[in-house]
Amino acid sequence: MSDTANLSLPLVQAAQAQKHVTVNEALVRLDALVQLRLESVSLSVPPLGAPDGLAFGVAAGASGDWTGRTGRIAIADNGGWLFATPQDGWRAWVADRGAEMRHDGSGWRPVPHVGAISPSGAVFAPRVLEFEHVILPGGAQPTAEMIPSHAMLFGVTARVVDPITGTLSAWSLGIEGAENRFGAGLGLDLNSYAHGVLGSPMTYYGPTPLTLTPEGGTFTVGTVRLALHYAELGLPGTV
Repeated sequence: MSDTANLSLPLVQAAQAQKHVTVNEALVRLDALVQLRLESVSLSVPPLGAPDGLAFGVAAGASGDWTGRTGRIAIADNGGWLFATPQDGWRAWVADRGAEMRHDGSGWRPVPHVGAISPSGAVFAPRVLEFEHVILPGGAQPTAEMIPSHAMLFGVTARVVDPITGTLSAWSLGIEGAENRFGAGLGLDLNSYAHGVLGSPMTYYGPTPLTLTPEGGTFTVGTVRLALHYAELGLPGTV
C-alpha cells in the first residue's frame, strides 16, 4: 500500500530515497484537510497567486491546472496544487458562502440546521432569515423577501442600519392588514430597533411580505435590517 486508506496520504516506502519529500506532502495534506476550510466550491479556474495552504472545492468544468479534477479538493502548495478526494460525510466551512457544507458523495451540500430529525428524515427546523430592506420614497411598502409558505412565525426583529429620513415621525412594522403587528412608534435613528415577539406563533400558508409603514408622514431614504424567526416542518423521506 502506497497511500493511507482515508486521506490518501503518501506513505514512506522501504529503502525510499528522499523520504522527506513524501513526509512533507503528507503534512501539507493534513494541514489543509484537518479542520477543513474551503475558500470556495464554485470555482472551476484556479485562482492566480493563491497562498500555500488555501483549499478549494473544484467545480464542474475545471480548466487549467485543475483540468480533470472536478469534484476534488485542490490545495495550493509551492506554486502548484495537491489534490484530495472528499468522501461522503466530510464537512467543511466554505468561506465565500459563510456556511458549513457537507459532502454527500457527489458534491457539497448546505448543512441544514435542524432542531430535530426523525430516522426517515422528517424535520422540525428553527430558522432565522435575515435581509436588508432599502426604503423607497413614499408611503407603506412591502419587502422583497417574504415569510415562507407554511412557516410558523414566532416574531420579527429589526435594526435601522442607515438612518430613516422623511416627513414621518416614526414607523410601523407588520404585514398587509396588520401594519403594526411587529411594532409601532419605531425609531428613525441609527441602531433603532424592533423586537416584535408574537404572543402565539402564526402560520402563513403562502409567501407573505412584511410591510413598513411611515407614521405621520412619508419615507425618503433609509435601510432596515430585518430578521424572520420561524420554524419549518420537513416531510419524511419518500419510499
